[in-house]
Order: sequence, then C-alpha cells, then structure tokens
Amino acid sequence: MAADNKVRILVGTRKGTYVVEGDRQRKRWKVGPVAHEGNDVFHVVADPRHPGDLYAAVNNNFFGPEVQRSRNFGKTWKEIGTPMMPLRKGRKFEMNDSNPQAEIPRAVQRLWHIEPGLPEEPKTIYLGADPHLLFRSTDLGASWAPLDAINQHPKRKDWAPGFGGACLHTILLDPRDPRRMYIGMSAVGTFRTEDGGASFRPVNHGVETPFLPEKFPETGQCVHHVAIDSANPDTFYRQDHAGIYVSHDRMDSWKRIGKVLGDDFGFAVTSPKAAPGRAYFVRLDGRARVTGGGHFQVQEWNDTTRKWTQLLSPKAFPGHFGVQREGITSDSLDPAGIYVGTTTGQVFLSADAGKRWQQLPFQFPAIHSIGVASPAAR
Repeated sequence: MAADNKVRILVGTRKGTYVVEGDRQRKRWKVGPVAHEGNDVFHVVADPRHPGDLYAAVNNNFFGPEVQRSRNFGKTWKEIGTPMMPLRKGRKFEMNDSNPQAEIPRAVQRLWHIEPGLPEEPKTIYLGADPHLLFRSTDLGASWAPLDAINQHPKRKDWAPGFGGACLHTILLDPRDPRRMYIGMSAVGTFRTEDGGASFRPVNHGVETPFLPEKFPETGQCVHHVAIDSANPDTFYRQDHAGIYVSHDRMDSWKRIGKVLGDDFGFAVTSPKAAPGRAYFVRLDGRARVTGGGHFQVQEWNDTTRKWTQLLSPKAFPGHFGVQREGITSDSLDPAGIYVGTTTGQVFLSADAGKRWQQLPFQFPAIHSIGVASPAAR
C-alpha cells in the first residue's frame, strides 16, 4: 500500500484498537477505524518498511493472545501467526499419577511488544511476551522462532515478575548492526546480544534496586521502559521502578539522572528522531502512580546540558493521570511530535517538541499504548 501524507496515532486500549487520523501539521484529528473491540490491546505499532502495515498485540482473557496485522492503516485486520512455546528438543512431556512433578511447558500468556526489524531485514519482526519470552519471525509473522538464549536462560528460574507480570516489554535494535539488540524485562532488567540472539548478557551496572537486599545486583531491576537516542545509538534513556537513568556506552553502565526530580518513578520514555540528545518522561508519584502536582506533566531531559525542564504549567491540564510503559511515543517529523495516552483515556500531544500541547477531543478506554505512523520528514 502506498504511503500518504497523513499522521496516524495508534491507540491500544483495554477495549480495542483506535486509529486517529490527522494532517501533516498535526492540527486536525479524526478518530478513524476501530478494531478488536472488547480486547486488551497492549501494543500497536506501524511498520515503516511497509507503509500501511500495522501490527497489534491483542490479548483476550478467553481466546488467548493473538498477533493481528492490518495492511491498510487499520481499516481491516487479520490474525497472523501467533507463537507457541515448544518443549526443548528431545524432552518428552508426560504428566500422570507416576510422574506428578512433571514440568509443565510455559504457555504464552500475554503479548507485550512488537518490534519491526531494520530496513535491511524487510521481513523480520520481534515479539516480546509473558512469561519473559522473546520470538523472532523472518516471514512477517507467518511463523515464529523462540530465542532460546532468553526463553531457556539458565537463570530464568530466579527471575521474578513485576506488578504487571513477567513481561518482556522492550526490544531495541541497533541501526548500525543487525546482530546487536537490547531487551528489557520486568522485574529482571536489561540484556544485550551482539550475536543476533545466540547469547544475551545482563547490562544493569549502576541501576539500584532499593526493594532488594542487594542494592546493585546483576539482575533483578524492575526496568519499566527504555528509549534509544536516534542521533547516538550508544546512548539510552531508562525509566525504572526506582529511578531515571542514562547510559552512554551501550548499557554497559548506567547513571541516575532523575534523583533531582524528587520521586523519579514512572513507566514511559521516548526520544524523538528530530530531537537528538533529548528524552521525554512522564514522571509519576510512586505510591499513587499518577502525575504529581495536580496536573498532567512531561519532563524533558537534555543530555547535552544535563538539565531537566518541566514542559507544562500546572494550569494546562489539571488532574491526576496515569501513564503505562507504552504510553508515550514520538514521530519522525521535524519539529518532533510527542504523544501521550493515559490510563483514564486521554490523549495529549505536542507538534513542536513539547512547547505547546493539546488534548484530543475524544474519550478513549483506558490506554495501554500509543504508537504513531507518520510520513517521512522533508
């Protein structure tokens, strides 16, 4: 399908998928196709390699998880291959009276994140799932292969779930090297592979875990989300349960940058293509898990000046708002568009990298994720 000049906000909610269509100036918006009504949609993402293609991680309490794809910007959808978790080769599963302790194979419980591959791999897609599962497809989702370096990791028996479950929620690809990839899992931490997924090693040095007896363990961090800097793929911005961090060495080490904010708890972070060296966070009160100060707020980190800026005044959007880990995104236009969805169904957006903000005049169900499909920058 040929690309057009529209900007589309992709909203995954507790009750379905919404596609909101807007003009290139991001001033006029219309709620367009709605799909997957009544289903939990944890993530909706556009595939920039194939204009018009959208993917949705759909979770149904009765029918189970499904990977769904649209080839026409959300007008119609179809289930494609949804992965199963096979037994290891050579292992036979039997459960009977003589073998009551037989190990039950792990089922794919919920789908969390879908990540299209790099431009030089036009048919590759990655999928993160619960419980702590990672899959790769090389045929645009018709079939999936488990990445056993994570799925059969020898230490996974020690991995604990976060409050939202044992979710693999972050998948980041190095645009310079298709063999280098980063993942984030709750409550395990971040891992990196340099060999295309044949092996992974934890990369959490410097990230504190105040809720554990050991404050700086190799794993056990409750990472909530991570963003890569588009201008410098060695730089990452990380939102944890217990702090905001930055890494300048491919996650080999992390430095806490959000402590000056007071409570630097939160879930969401994005780093726009047109704003290199900047990251945008929605800081929450760690106890109530809503924006503090009695209003909607977004914090901008400038990695060059090492300074924070609060982008909205207390009078802009009064209230307390929750934002989940996929609840913020940014587009590829210049100036950068920033989009935030809340757990009470509001969508806030800025078309000028956070200087001015508007709220869409539509009440959505509780929002799990915000994605965007935008035309190429001119």
